[in-house]
Amino acid sequence: MTAAPLLEMAGISRRFPGVTALDSVNLRVGRGEVVALVGENGAGKSTLMKILGGVHQPDAGEIRLDGRPVKIHNVNDAIRLGIAFIHQELNVLDNLDVAANVFLGREPRKALGLIDRKKIHADTGPFLQRLGLAVSTRTRLDRLPLAHQQMVEIAKAMSLHARLLIMDEPTSSLTLSETNRLLELVCELSGQGVSVIYISHRLGEIDQCADRVLVLRDGRNVGELARGEATHDRLVSLMVGREIKNFYVRSDAPRTPGFFKVRNVRSSLFPDRTVSFDAVRGEILGFAGLIGAGRSEMAKALVGLEPSPAKEIVLDGKAIPIHTVREAIERGIYLVPENRRTEGLVVEMSVRENVSLPSLKRFARGGLIQRRRERDAALRQVEALQIKTPDVETRVLSLSGGTQQKVVLAKWLAMRPRVMILDEPTRGIDVGAKAEIYRIMRALAAQGAAILMISSDMEEILNVSDRVVVMHEGQITGLLERADCNEQNVMQLAVGRKIAAAKPPFET
Repeated sequence: MTAAPLLEMAGISRRFPGVTALDSVNLRVGRGEVVALVGENGAGKSTLMKILGGVHQPDAGEIRLDGRPVKIHNVNDAIRLGIAFIHQELNVLDNLDVAANVFLGREPRKALGLIDRKKIHADTGPFLQRLGLAVSTRTRLDRLPLAHQQMVEIAKAMSLHARLLIMDEPTSSLTLSETNRLLELVCELSGQGVSVIYISHRLGEIDQCADRVLVLRDGRNVGELARGEATHDRLVSLMVGREIKNFYVRSDAPRTPGFFKVRNVRSSLFPDRTVSFDAVRGEILGFAGLIGAGRSEMAKALVGLEPSPAKEIVLDGKAIPIHTVREAIERGIYLVPENRRTEGLVVEMSVRENVSLPSLKRFARGGLIQRRRERDAALRQVEALQIKTPDVETRVLSLSGGTQQKVVLAKWLAMRPRVMILDEPTRGIDVGAKAEIYRIMRALAAQGAAILMISSDMEEILNVSDRVVVMHEGQITGLLERADCNEQNVMQLAVGRKIAAAKPPFET
């Protein structure tokens, strides 16, 4: 007699006001099996997993573990049943240290009910070692980069010793080496009998770790593929319901060398090192490197978010001083930050308010905002960028990650940028939204802007960039022309090694 699978979710439905999030969805996971769950934002992946994790209750359907029906009323029920959930949006307290976060709410106690801090730190160390995370268990979370905070979240889930691990975009902030270590860990856990549901928009990762791929679209099952059947084109077609031609768009737009010249930018992370480079009008210049290489800090110093008094910037042949963000904005140099929710948007405000926020003066008369003009401008951006929102008055908080990213872009595109700096522009968004973001970037470059794209997604760096600058420990180790852009060359430069293909990043 064939043993029952570890998990069966049969006929799961869930409705919210005005929306059917799930419509009779089925999911089966065997013991030690890695099942990838894919689909566009809004396809129902997160709702399905929140039902499994005890956050939501299904309106219909049944959940079976080891062949027996179970009711998961809350998160504690899920944990008790051996289900651990690593959320895409970090669920950490950054004012506490690493060990306190790993055992948050489950702290071992000593006599008189006092927390056993010594045991917490001793027990946390092995989980960090398995992840290859070389940080002290006593380090506060707010002193760690986003990627390391995400690894702490993974360590927390591992500490539960779960039978079923749900990973929602676990590598969205990780470097290539950290991603490879995590994928190795997934395989190790699978070999030890732990089952994994792996949610990712990075289809290359799915090919490496998943035994099967389940595809959702509009809250329904639309396909299930074995590892050998799950090609990039087939998955994309199932996910979006159509073929996406020219996923990575190349451009033959005219280029103007020396359009944007940056010299001697110094960041707080590496105060003894400087960054200098040239960007061409009409190109997408990629910035690659490991987490902690200083790319984001360089971008912030460039636009005046961090002090860098000795920097020199030339835009279209004219030297310009940029000491503050206001000066950068006045000259058409804009930064779309890595963390869109906390740095790029005011999520409690509407789409209209976010789009107009940096350019309110354009809509003011006599000190009062002209709401109709503001609304019309927002509607134009919603239409141009195909932003999926019920209305421009909808709060950004309720929109999907890909749609939120488009709102961030919309507020700057409305101001006609000359230089656009995009820090991890497609982190955590689906393939359909990625294709649209790439189209927007390429159209902006064709209009004469210079695009600087910071990305930890190797596939994105290699396929979207016209040229690639690679950074290591606060300085540029080389520039790769399109013909020399490959994973090996990028990684050699990212770890500080010199290669013959690398060129200087600026004209002397």
